[in-house]
Amino acid sequence: MKLVKQSLLTVSLSMLLMASCSSSGDKANSFFSPPEKIKPLDTKALLAYNPKNADKQIDAFMQHLHKNAGFNGNVLVAKNGKIVYQNAFGWANYPNQDSLTLNSQFELASVSKTMTSTAILQLMERGKLHLSDSVQQFFPNFPYHGVTIRMLLTHRSGLPNYVYAIDDVFRKEHRDQKKGVTNQQMMDLLAQYKPARYNLPDKGYHYNNSNFMVLGSIIEKVTHISYADYMMQNVFLPAGMKHTNVYSKATYDKIPTKVLGHDRNSWRYSVAQNYLDGPVGDKGIYSTVADLFLFDRALRAGLLIKQATQDSAYTNRVPLKNGHFGYGYGWHLFEAPNEKVVYHTGWWHGFRHNFLRDMKEDVVIILLDNMTNGSLLHLDDLFKMTGMPVIRAGAYGRDGEEDDEQVQAPTVEKRQKPAKKQKEKQVVKHSNVKKHKAHKH
Repeated sequence: MKLVKQSLLTVSLSMLLMASCSSSGDKANSFFSPPEKIKPLDTKALLAYNPKNADKQIDAFMQHLHKNAGFNGNVLVAKNGKIVYQNAFGWANYPNQDSLTLNSQFELASVSKTMTSTAILQLMERGKLHLSDSVQQFFPNFPYHGVTIRMLLTHRSGLPNYVYAIDDVFRKEHRDQKKGVTNQQMMDLLAQYKPARYNLPDKGYHYNNSNFMVLGSIIEKVTHISYADYMMQNVFLPAGMKHTNVYSKATYDKIPTKVLGHDRNSWRYSVAQNYLDGPVGDKGIYSTVADLFLFDRALRAGLLIKQATQDSAYTNRVPLKNGHFGYGYGWHLFEAPNEKVVYHTGWWHGFRHNFLRDMKEDVVIILLDNMTNGSLLHLDDLFKMTGMPVIRAGAYGRDGEEDDEQVQAPTVEKRQKPAKKQKEKQVVKHSNVKKHKAHKH
């Protein structure tokens, strides 16, 4: 009898231990469960590229864009999963005479929104949230009622733009603008000051950074880990993005990147990071052109979210602009008969970007730029030579001038003396570039 009791006790302890281990393992992996039967990407094969085989037509276009329109940045063009052109043009840091390389990490600005939306849709697939959930379910003191996750994803929340509302608070109260604030601190500031909302919930589309800052905050609240850690474990690593990180000014006194953003179309003005570089979700991801290409391939392979979920994300949720341009869940859309391009632009503290994915022809165009000028408004010929529709609102029934919905953010600029050890290698001409309103990411 004693032996039986000991045996039962041993079995019970073993089962308890197994349950404990299983529970611990589930907790550790509860937000990272790669799809079964899907092979990881062969990143080496995908990134294989010989400059000798570069598309000569695209190279001629990019050389001209660099020399005549002032493009300063990195570019990658791929067709059917194969890189046909990539290159780096100009300076990463002009005062130090540091040139860009293909491994240079750029602040992605609003291109980060595509990855934030991917993370939210992952959590939806895993049953951690629903798109119909209100923000109050995660932040009870959130002062704007009736806002759901779906409205945030589609910029239909009517929220005030925190970039401007809280900047007014910082300036009036003479707060320290050098130290970055966290997402939670920004949510608390909105709850405390309650800046007036732009519109009632779901009454219209209004592109607004607050939406994705709040989504980044929800990711942290649901997962109980930082946005940076979640993105690394569930998006970057599964996609093979080894040169992608989330950097927040709330974590780093100096964000560890060698690429400076430059404003006013001048090397004399590099944009200093400030407290607005603390919140993440709407921005804050730093990456390379190659890693963005891998992000595209990981999505197409179903490694990050299911195809049905992607189809939902690429479905227009707002009135079409000029008959072609809409917005889904974290993606701008271009739609025409037998044509669909999902893309996102970025504009933040001296950085301007285009990340475009033709879903029908499988063409990817990535341009990351650290000089704010009009060079990315002159891509029509690049679109045509790759077979992608012209993704420029002004090309469809307007006056030809780009009309971004993104207004340039408050910045702290440092005027710098040009380096003396050598002359600037390029002359930037803008006689044919129209001046346009300062807009933002």
